[in-house]
Amino acid sequence: MPIVVDIDVMLARRKMSVGDLADRVGITPANLAVLKNGRAKAVRFATLAALCEVLKCQPGDLLRWEGEDAAGG
Repeated sequence: MPIVVDIDVMLARRKMSVGDLADRVGITPANLAVLKNGRAKAVRFATLAALCEVLKCQPGDLLRWEGEDAAGG
């Protein structure tokens, strides 16, 4: 998929665990793992906004587009 999720990068920068982020955002650690590992088919804007609020970042810090050439396809 050409959309890459960089939540793990922001977690490392903020020295925060997945469980702590999930608690603060109000989603289950399992659902956060699905999003973090790029297996999610969609993300609600409310969830994206909550992630940005907790991590003090912009949506572009969490999501980026990699074209087919960059992904090797």
